[in-house]
Amino acid sequence: MLLHGFAQSAHSFDFVSLCLADQFHVLVPDLRGHGDSEWAMDEDYSREIMLKDLKSFIDVTGCKPVIIIGLSLGGTIGYKFAADNPSIVNALVIVDVAPRVEHSGVKRVRNFVEIKDYFDSIDEMVAAVRTFRPDRTKEQVLGSITRNAKQHSDGRWSWKYDPVLRHQTSRYRQTEKDVSEGWKTLESVTCPTLFVRGSESDIVTPQTAQELVRRMQNASQVTIKNAGHLVTTDNPKGFIEGVNPFLQNLL
Repeated sequence: MLLHGFAQSAHSFDFVSLCLADQFHVLVPDLRGHGDSEWAMDEDYSREIMLKDLKSFIDVTGCKPVIIIGLSLGGTIGYKFAADNPSIVNALVIVDVAPRVEHSGVKRVRNFVEIKDYFDSIDEMVAAVRTFRPDRTKEQVLGSITRNAKQHSDGRWSWKYDPVLRHQTSRYRQTEKDVSEGWKTLESVTCPTLFVRGSESDIVTPQTAQELVRRMQNASQVTIKNAGHLVTTDNPKGFIEGVNPFLQNLL
């Protein structure tokens, strides 16, 4: 089960899925309000409701037990779900997220997702993304955008995810209570866990990554070179090479 990050979609795992599909039954849902999933009428995008969504998805598909690989928001949902459902989750891969994240990195992401609700053209969207990620070519960005953008009746374009998500500022707040509860949740996870950090991540420091592995019951760590926070799209080949030994031990 692959769980994508905030403001992304299942397509962020396209290359990873192709590499895993020969040995695993790979399921990659669009989280509530993201990708091609419906937008919540009540605008509820809390972690709690997403955990309920995941449980319902697993029950309906009958795919349990599962291995969860979660990036960013998906990683948070993954470790919370593993803590609450130890009989369902066989193993866990947490990608570049922890109870303690760096404010500067979060602010950078927030500045990008809040820049604009609508764009006049795909080219304008490409330019906006390349300002955020100048290391990516126009062709790379265009390929990603075509799967994550939609055109409205007036001809303008926007991202597929619910624009409400861009303006729910509470999701960016991180109190000391949040951090403390996050660590307690991680400490209660019993399944084998691999923590994956991008070498250039500005979200999780090396020190926080080490603390996470130390505090969990059965965890190890790998760092993926030439990758920032979005490890699975920054360096999908490196990601697969990094997680493959862990996954092979589960077979």
